[in-house]
Amino acid sequence: MIYLNLLHGKDILNIEKVIPMPIEKLDDFPDHPFQVRQDEEMEDLVERVKKVGVIEPIIVRPKDNGHYEIISGHRRKLAGKLANLKEVPTIIRNYNDDEAIIIMVDSNHQRENILPSEKAYAYKMRLEAEKRQGERTDLTSSQVATKFKNTAEKIGEKFGDSKDTVYRYIRLTYLIKEILLEMVDTKKIAFNPAVELSYLKEDEQYILLNWMQYNDATPSQAQAKYLKKLSQEGRLTTEKIEEIMGEQKPNQIEKIKIDAEKIQRLLPKEVKTEKETEEFIIKCIKEHNQREERKREMSR
Repeated sequence: MIYLNLLHGKDILNIEKVIPMPIEKLDDFPDHPFQVRQDEEMEDLVERVKKVGVIEPIIVRPKDNGHYEIISGHRRKLAGKLANLKEVPTIIRNYNDDEAIIIMVDSNHQRENILPSEKAYAYKMRLEAEKRQGERTDLTSSQVATKFKNTAEKIGEKFGDSKDTVYRYIRLTYLIKEILLEMVDTKKIAFNPAVELSYLKEDEQYILLNWMQYNDATPSQAQAKYLKKLSQEGRLTTEKIEEIMGEQKPNQIEKIKIDAEKIQRLLPKEVKTEKETEEFIIKCIKEHNQREERKREMSR
């Protein structure tokens, strides 16, 4: 089988071979920022692979140990493995490290439901790779800076973000993982406060994390900005964190805690997502209130 590929920025047609590759020889990209989740989308992909195989070839580059590193196709590899395939179609390309990073990030821009942490690490890897490539030329430092800025704009366009938003996502990589992965990715902390918190020192973040876990609360935008200000001034102490976080937020209301496991056991099978669960619970409460209202009317 051959694969026709129009090379980036070149007006020549490159004919590449598609090679059946044993799945066991395919290694994941080091520090791959995009998670490969075994979710409903993966289940659908596995079913398609069982029927027609892996249609789009996986892009790899050779390693010194005889294995191959995946540049694009981590989800396809897992789907093939779960579908009990021994081999998957691959195209081998001799990218250097920075070229591999750029292609790897760009090939994931059409994915749905990209987590904040995935964007953060992907943007950082992509920009650093571009910067290293610029530094290997004879460009002046000001030209490198301009190229770096233009790259941020170009990446943002691919993922639907502005240049400034790209840099704000990169700021998230300064958060400790317990905050980024467990609180920002799960939307316990909103994006804007999270950016402000990224300026806190690591030990300050851990103190804040302990407070948030103990009190089951997170900072508002205003609180996050004040924490950042005190940190930059060298005046952020444990006592200050507790004082700031202990202040009542505007329109603050008590959260209702629901045991997700208990709820899941009672839900109809067709109710799966968090949004569907919320809508179903609201519907049940409305119906309950309507029944109670009818009872009151009948008793009058």
